[in-house]
Amino acid sequence: VLLSAIGKTHELKASVVQDAAIRLVLSPSVHVTPGVPADLNVQVTPPGSKSISNRALVLAALGSGTCRVKNLLHSDDTQYMLSAIAQLNGATYSWEDAGEVLVVTGKGGKLQASEQPLYLGNAGTASRFLTTVVALCAPSQSDATVLTGNARMKVRPIGPLVDALRSNGLNVEYQGQNGSLPVKVGANGGLDGGVIELAATISSQYVSSLLMCAPYAKQPVTLRLVGGKPISQLYIDMTIAMMKQFGVEVTKGDEPHTYHIPQGAYQNPAEYVVESDASSATYPLAIAAMTGTTCTVPNIGTSSLQGDARFAVDVLRPMGCTVEQTATSTTVTGPSPGSLKGIEVDMEPMTDAFLTASVLAAVASGKTTITGIANQRVKECNRIAAMRIQLAKFGVHCDELDDGIIVSGKNYKELTEPAGGIYCYDDHRVAMSLSVLSVLSPHPVIVQERECTAKTWPGWWDILSQSFKVQVGGDSTEAHDTKVSTKEDVGPSVFIIGMRGAGKTTTGAWVADILSRPFIDLDDELEKRAGMTIPEIIQDSGKGWEGFRKDEVELLADVMKKQGRGHVFSCGGGIVETPAARELLIAHQNNGGIVLLVHRDVEQMVEYLMRDKTRPAYSEEIRGVFERRKPFFQECSNYEYHSPYLDPSGGLLEPPADFVRFASMIGGKSTHLEDVKKKKLSFFVSLTMPNVSSKLDIIPRVSVGSDAIELRVDLLEDLSLESIGNQVSLLRSATKLPIIYTLRSKSQGGRFTYVSEEEVLPFYRTAMRMGVEYVDLEMGLSDATIRAVLEMRAGSTRIIASHHDPEGKLSWKNGGWQHWYNRALEYGDVIKLVGSAKKMEDNFALASFRDRMFAAHAKPIIALNMGSVGQLSRILNGFLTPVSHPDLPFKAAPGQLSAAEIRQGLSLVGELEKKQFYLFGKPISASRSPALHNALFQQSGLPHEYSRFETDEAKDLEAIIRAPDFGGASVTIPLKLDIMPLLDDISDAAKTIGAVNTVIPVPSGEGGKTVRLLGDNTDWMGMVYSLRAAGLTRSANASASSQDKNKDTDKDAASGMVVGSGGTTRGAVYALHSLGFSPIYLVARNKSSVESIISSFPDTYNLVHVDESSAVRHLPSVIISTVPADRPVEPAMRELLVSVLRQPREMGGRSSRIFLEMAYKPRQTPLMGLAEESGWVTIPGLEVLTSQGFYQFQMWTGITPLFPTARAAVLGE
Repeated sequence: VLLSAIGKTHELKASVVQDAAIRLVLSPSVHVTPGVPADLNVQVTPPGSKSISNRALVLAALGSGTCRVKNLLHSDDTQYMLSAIAQLNGATYSWEDAGEVLVVTGKGGKLQASEQPLYLGNAGTASRFLTTVVALCAPSQSDATVLTGNARMKVRPIGPLVDALRSNGLNVEYQGQNGSLPVKVGANGGLDGGVIELAATISSQYVSSLLMCAPYAKQPVTLRLVGGKPISQLYIDMTIAMMKQFGVEVTKGDEPHTYHIPQGAYQNPAEYVVESDASSATYPLAIAAMTGTTCTVPNIGTSSLQGDARFAVDVLRPMGCTVEQTATSTTVTGPSPGSLKGIEVDMEPMTDAFLTASVLAAVASGKTTITGIANQRVKECNRIAAMRIQLAKFGVHCDELDDGIIVSGKNYKELTEPAGGIYCYDDHRVAMSLSVLSVLSPHPVIVQERECTAKTWPGWWDILSQSFKVQVGGDSTEAHDTKVSTKEDVGPSVFIIGMRGAGKTTTGAWVADILSRPFIDLDDELEKRAGMTIPEIIQDSGKGWEGFRKDEVELLADVMKKQGRGHVFSCGGGIVETPAARELLIAHQNNGGIVLLVHRDVEQMVEYLMRDKTRPAYSEEIRGVFERRKPFFQECSNYEYHSPYLDPSGGLLEPPADFVRFASMIGGKSTHLEDVKKKKLSFFVSLTMPNVSSKLDIIPRVSVGSDAIELRVDLLEDLSLESIGNQVSLLRSATKLPIIYTLRSKSQGGRFTYVSEEEVLPFYRTAMRMGVEYVDLEMGLSDATIRAVLEMRAGSTRIIASHHDPEGKLSWKNGGWQHWYNRALEYGDVIKLVGSAKKMEDNFALASFRDRMFAAHAKPIIALNMGSVGQLSRILNGFLTPVSHPDLPFKAAPGQLSAAEIRQGLSLVGELEKKQFYLFGKPISASRSPALHNALFQQSGLPHEYSRFETDEAKDLEAIIRAPDFGGASVTIPLKLDIMPLLDDISDAAKTIGAVNTVIPVPSGEGGKTVRLLGDNTDWMGMVYSLRAAGLTRSANASASSQDKNKDTDKDAASGMVVGSGGTTRGAVYALHSLGFSPIYLVARNKSSVESIISSFPDTYNLVHVDESSAVRHLPSVIISTVPADRPVEPAMRELLVSVLRQPREMGGRSSRIFLEMAYKPRQTPLMGLAEESGWVTIPGLEVLTSQGFYQFQMWTGITPLFPTARAAVLGE
């Protein structure tokens, strides 16, 4: 029933509508059955251009007089624009001719700020245009307007436009993620005018936004586009042409990409006709091209304002279509289905149309390479990645480029049926382009999110059905959330360069493992493709060195083109000798890729090269080669890793911890800031030493209890860039903490002096090259310098935007810090403001300022006062407080405290509650755990207390573990199993081992107000730590080649052995399995107990019970004894152990053979004596007791103590 008004029907009786039509309208997805009539010749008029519609609405609203706008696009985007203009009281509008004509009466740019936010959905064009429009507003009941949108809009970029507006006197604040909506724009009554600089390499919409509003500035505007060639120049030209039609003429300046906009006001024409959307016109034209039929679009031709009008001539004609184009129409006739040809095309003038070109390329012969579309990564979704992923569902392979895509076409008859349907990312252009491909698919296709096409073509599915005679129907399939993720879009490939012998292959394998990417050694790949070794290529093939270098460059270019994303490659040492290779590597890093320079001690490298016979000998002195290549290596790389670990002859089977952190950093996988933001208290220790190498031994000690470590570069004695890089490398190898790189200038309380800001840039470039986690960046530097540093940043490096006031000129009360806070808010991931306290009230004023700013913007802030009076501010800061340590030469700032002193201060003022910790079990009177934990609490400045609670009844513990002051507990026999029902959660390790030895209260719920008790097991962690500390270097993947228990010929098998069958045995089994040992032999007198243990573990543990030495087929390299020291070892077990212990070490074994004794009284057991006599390294039980307590303390407090400190407490030293 159609209604003409409420309570009034349009017809006398109800109309009959087919069920299929109703189903289509109500369904979330559409079912497309392929096929169009072979003789189809159709004319299709797309809706009005979205780009022109939005511009026309802005211009008419800002203009004076009434304008009748015809062929306006009816879509979500234009509706958001109309609603926003009405909300700003900027114009009145009404509809005529049944909604075909919009009558707009503008108010000459007189707008009023809106009290309510302008909600813009996912309308990117509207959001960017309106961000500048609202700056024209006069204050009303509100002095600012907030623009916001849906979840996707809140991650789309708007930063460059905001930067330009702020630089021209506007107050713009981010209300959420920096660089995206929502934003709050002050009612400024217009731009200040004058020269405005704008980075226009991401979106031309930023340019158009400023252009259209510039006539209402307080003085004439000169708009200068900086940062390179502007993206989508034709859209800028469109805006300028439309402004002229509304009475304001823009002139181009003498400088490139410069525009002069006079002051003035738009005069509305009586009528304005919006031409059809050229991007949308590509879809019906593409159907004709793909199916061998004919389609005419009557109002798009050579006179169009839109760049996408060139699609038919620049894309379809080269692919094999017949194209006829006049000033106002375009007709396309496609070749027979399957006859399209792949092309190479730069689509920068028509980036939105690349999706249409991609689906045509999917059924074209050969490959199609599309470039110039980098901006499509920041549209409604990452469209380049989206097309790659969705075309793969049709069986079409694509490779992403930094600014494009390569589509490998296939016969349309071989397209596969997309399982589960096509996901459209709520993107209208993804939906319509893939629906085009569905028309030729040999299988029906489900296109999800049917309604997203309403953004630019609400009647698209009707056009497909009625004009092209394609059968479409409703489908109930709900959208699968398979949005493009960082896992799917893994980023540009990593290329590793450096001298031969520097460890490129080792490093490459490590990086690939850490980033979960495939690894290819280009030397091996070159030999594989050539069918001969590199010496043979050079010496026997007749190519010589010159031919080899040519092949090397061609291979590099090929993998960069075809595998430019998601891979790791190691390059030949001499690849930088060739200018063409250097150009490729530089271009890769300039496009956001990673080129990693690996080097190590020159003498080590030379020694290795002298004995390496797998590659041609150097024809000149090795050091001379290195010095010649050194500047090439620097020029070609954007990251650098110097390490003593990289020994190509072997040594490390797994990456060291510092390299894991480094690779995670440059690969964008570091989560340190997110992790530390979750902590209630966090610190970084400030190193004040002139040379890291001279104090390496104290670094672990001074960093206890800190979450990061600051390298004060300005305090180093040698400020050469090479020396600074070495200092970073040494520091990274000496600590497990993230590095904060700080170059503190003299004016900010440091020692670094400079004449020109250009002098500081190389120091920051070194920081970025070394992949440090944080860079402290002073906000006193100019915008140009700050932006230059930010442009150097890649990976996960975070910026601490800092300002120091050592002279105490700024006040926390009167807004003196507001300017510096706003500046840091704009540029930093973390804000650091350091003032000076003259009286105690200054600390309270600081706390008030800090809390207000954090509540408004939620960006982490470090806010402190220097001086002895300011120490209270350090105690109460909370987030990443800079601290000192008694062992450091001096404090980095007046009034600096140690982490322990801050915790003591927090305890004194009631901010750190005293907790009670316990040891549960019986008998426990002789336990050293209280000595261990109380010593660590005291040294860390914590007020907690650890005591014994002796019982063998679990019910006695219920009240204790639920008390408000309960901090945690150690659990020993006989309660390791009995306590489990009293807890809320059990860790996977504790479940597998079948015992809990640690109870941890875990805050949960909103604000962490409720507590859940977690049961865990640190026994196995202690065993692993002790084994590694004793020299175990076996890779965790060592068991990969030992899956078959019955294989005798597996020379690589790494077996372990556990003696005993008690409760600790299970933890020992779990520990050896975690280290990759397989098989694991069990030696015990109680066969039924052993069989029970074996049956309780998965088969993958490969547990084998042995009762005689002949059954031990692989000699173990690690033995763990879990037999109590007060019980004698059975003669048969002793005989088996003696036989195994006395077996000679296997040839080629690199690791020590280790015997771990779990009993700790007496300290030296008979079995340890036997092992030592046979040359095994032995570990006494007290080491494991220390280790498991060491892990318990970390779980309870988040503090990692020094192991020697923990051992000394256990031993009573």
